[in-house]
Amino acid sequence: MRQGSQECFERLVQGPGGLLVERIISCAHSTPEGEWYDQAWDEWIAVIEGEAKLGYEDGREIALHRGDCVFLPRRVRHRVVSTSSPCIWLAVHGDLAQGA
Repeated sequence: MRQGSQECFERLVQGPGGLLVERIISCAHSTPEGEWYDQAWDEWIAVIEGEAKLGYEDGREIALHRGDCVFLPRRVRHRVVSTSSPCIWLAVHGDLAQGA
């Protein structure tokens, strides 16, 4: 389990082709201003408990509540604007769009 100041990551499954499933617990977390996630892999995330707001480089923001999910294609720059305390996520990383 990897812990940061406001987030804890627990690897649940790791498989071939870079597949990674993890549980993330965020506590009033936000990505620092001016920083972006710019991942080389696709990511599908679901909010299991709590709520979060994601921001995109183009200025759009989306609010996620318990049960909501979103697909983030590789190289789509995004950031966590805010989360509740706690916010529990399920994240699936990998080459998810392959064959779609």
